[in-house]
Amino acid sequence: MCGLAGFVGTGDEDVLRDMTAALVHRGQDDEGYYRDHHVPVFLGHRRLIVLDPAGGPQPMWDADGTMAVVFNGLIYNHRELRAELEQLGHHFTSDHADTEVLVHGWKAWGQDLFIRLDGMFALAIYDRNKSTITLARDRFGEKPIYYAARPEAIVFGSEITALLQHPALMNSAPSQIALQKFFAHGFFPAPHTPYEGVSKLLPGQSLSIDAKTLAMQTRTYWRFSLGNTDPLSGSEDDWASELNALLGNAVSSRLDADVPLGLFLSGGIDSSAVLSCAADVQPASSLNTFSIGFRETSFDESPWAEEMALRVGSTHHVEICDLDAAQSELGDLLSRLDEPQGDPSILPTYLLCRFARKHVTVVLSGDGGDELFAGYDPFRVLKRAAVYDQYVPKPVHNAVRHMAGWLPRSDTNMSFDFVLNRGLRGLKHPPTQWNPRWLGALSPDDINDLFNTPVTTEELYSEAIEAWDACPSPHLVDKTLDFYTRYYLPDGILTKTDRASMAVGLEVRSPFLSNGVAEFAQRLPWHVKLKGRTTKWLLKRALRDRLPSDILNRKKKGFGIPLSRWLRSMEPPEAAVPFTNPVWLQGRWQSHKSGQRDERAALWCWISLAHGLRSTQ
Repeated sequence: MCGLAGFVGTGDEDVLRDMTAALVHRGQDDEGYYRDHHVPVFLGHRRLIVLDPAGGPQPMWDADGTMAVVFNGLIYNHRELRAELEQLGHHFTSDHADTEVLVHGWKAWGQDLFIRLDGMFALAIYDRNKSTITLARDRFGEKPIYYAARPEAIVFGSEITALLQHPALMNSAPSQIALQKFFAHGFFPAPHTPYEGVSKLLPGQSLSIDAKTLAMQTRTYWRFSLGNTDPLSGSEDDWASELNALLGNAVSSRLDADVPLGLFLSGGIDSSAVLSCAADVQPASSLNTFSIGFRETSFDESPWAEEMALRVGSTHHVEICDLDAAQSELGDLLSRLDEPQGDPSILPTYLLCRFARKHVTVVLSGDGGDELFAGYDPFRVLKRAAVYDQYVPKPVHNAVRHMAGWLPRSDTNMSFDFVLNRGLRGLKHPPTQWNPRWLGALSPDDINDLFNTPVTTEELYSEAIEAWDACPSPHLVDKTLDFYTRYYLPDGILTKTDRASMAVGLEVRSPFLSNGVAEFAQRLPWHVKLKGRTTKWLLKRALRDRLPSDILNRKKKGFGIPLSRWLRSMEPPEAAVPFTNPVWLQGRWQSHKSGQRDERAALWCWISLAHGLRSTQ
């Protein structure tokens, strides 16, 4: 795992080194720099060594010095691609560096390289002959890349903090619409970032830059989509068997490392499945598994993780944390995340990464299983939501919401009052808005009050509406899956995982996001992902001989913290959030503190922005 930075245009080597130094936490093992003295092109790289220590320094050049790559990520099918390229006459100098596959692959296939890659990556390829730089990001956005175009330079890198070291961006102003969308979604939907003119490259997208004219062109080489692929043939049992094999192959390819490797284990279906598949490839006792336990029982999943580790026979490591003690780390963590996070589980995710990093450099996780196979609770209520939306008059809905607001407040993880109130908030609005309204911290009316500036729901939820309308499938489940996979997964889940892991120099790999598993999931009909009220139905069927029934059938818990209780004993942030009304925020804080309302989601977004924006200005 690594970090890259660079620019085209005004600037010098000192600027490049400042940008690259801002990424040292992403790669502490090596660094590399390049400046072209004929065209104003600058490339920087920080390396975390996981494959071929001697053969992978970057920027990596081809034999005649006309093309270079800086790269963050790992290509899991690099050995197969290397063999194919050697058949085409390409000669490799490294023993097994995956980066060199990118060098030769670009020369052989150009833009068609990206669709061939099975891996997580953000990269920049410089072609000296054509005076072009091409940025690209993997299919699901596991690895980030940001860019900003100014009249004097185009600047890019793995994190916004690196970009802001460039003189052209040092005075970048916060983006009001992006901050509004953050409160509306709980994350920054791509291409938005907290700053005006700073963009995230979308998953499955490339960006070509002419180094002489600074002209830019984006291309989409792959996009997750449901309803426009050939349906699968065979029976449900055939599909379950195929899924089991595909997941096994994905796990096997992600066990490739020249450094110590382990697995996250929550005791849920996805991480347990990854562990079971890994035990097919390596002796179980050689597999190190990691979980975090909490003294608060409603947040603790460690007993199920220990049960699964014992069943498989892995060498299990568990750390019991005092969440109240961990509260003292919040401010420091949030100030180092680069992009503010609207998900409070960033804290336990960080604690888990830090714990695992004491033992290993690489871990496998279960990220992606919920999004591909309909694992979240909202999927279970879609049919009822459609009936409710059709038959319940708005005055009755308003009365129901009012009564729900009087339910007793609970501080437990995913409490009934919290789930019910968030669910009711989405109903009686167009289905195109259900998902962001369920996920987000504030409603459009609240956001208008907070910012003292009207914003239409169409603008606020434009990405969600576009995803809903663009999905070829007419089914509610498919349309919801499409939103979760195109936006919530890359901009919420994977961004959280990337920041938490990179803060401690840990590489996280996600077998569920392999090309094979993802393309298979695209072709599955929705009714075998959600059958009745059973989420992940086909995945559970595929795993029935691997996992114990109590893990297969237990209710999803989630990775949480006692945020609601914490907030009643905390003081509001001192730093102001641009464009917002501090009196409005203080009122919500007091309302939460008194127990009148549950404002944990909105107040967390405030805290995250107050710390995160301050750290990058």
